[in-house]
Amino acid sequence: MTHEIHSAARTMTLTATDGFVLAATLYPGAQRPLARLIVAGATAVPQGFYRRFAEFAAAQGFETLTFDYRGIGRSRPPSLKDFRMSLLDWGQLDLAAAVEAMSGGDGLPLYVIGHSYGGHALGLLPNHDKVAAFYGFGVGAGWHGWMRRSEQFKVLLMWNLVLPLLTRWKGYCPWKMLGLGEDLPRDAFVQWRHWCRFPRYFFDDPQMPEIADRYAAVKVPMMAANALDDLWAPAASRDAFMSGYRHAALSTCDIAPEARSRGIGHMGYFRASSQGLWQDALDWLVQPQPHPALAAG
Repeated sequence: MTHEIHSAARTMTLTATDGFVLAATLYPGAQRPLARLIVAGATAVPQGFYRRFAEFAAAQGFETLTFDYRGIGRSRPPSLKDFRMSLLDWGQLDLAAAVEAMSGGDGLPLYVIGHSYGGHALGLLPNHDKVAAFYGFGVGAGWHGWMRRSEQFKVLLMWNLVLPLLTRWKGYCPWKMLGLGEDLPRDAFVQWRHWCRFPRYFFDDPQMPEIADRYAAVKVPMMAANALDDLWAPAASRDAFMSGYRHAALSTCDIAPEARSRGIGHMGYFRASSQGLWQDALDWLVQPQPHPALAAG
């Protein structure tokens, strides 16, 4: 899945603290930008998918950065077969590198727009204190039990039969072969599949006792918006995961797809037909945000 890069955009690289080099694209805002914005994408979705949104945000004065997590898109190594990583790296190393790159000393606020996994990544940041506010689309816990029954059957078939067999055969998860996105490193697939067995994702994993405290440390104002026709991340799934941000000033929004020209699903948040959603997100980010302590009270 590739897109032509807009003429005003420029490619660049980010270097994570472990030395891994990531591919990124910067979309300049107005001559005097009003804010900086990072797009934290979904699992197996390359940054080009978010190009139209990034151009839209840049046109309204948001200097916007998109990037590919390690192992994905232009940050993919020559071979995924022996590529080792942790799914946590995408947040605690890769998104963290983007935050460092976009954190300026000029007083401009830095916002993050997250899609699906992008809402997980925020809680993994060691530098989340540099983010002024977060807006997430389609963030959920991934557990099949939150989905409609018809979707549960499809997801369990993929998790328990199709994807394990294909991953064993190829040495990585050939997601692209199924038309679902970019290929995934084996390690990322194994962890993702494991955590999706729990109703609250890795918050329920007994081998991850420290993760709750990491997310509780986040006090960033947050909005989590989910479409009512998002089969992979319905509202109940969102609420199960987002409850981990228990000290953040969290708001939620359910989007009725019938109010749009076409359905939204899990990927439609960033299609060209969803510009109204993009405007809502940008407007929310720049409005005065409540202090977490006041919101909790």
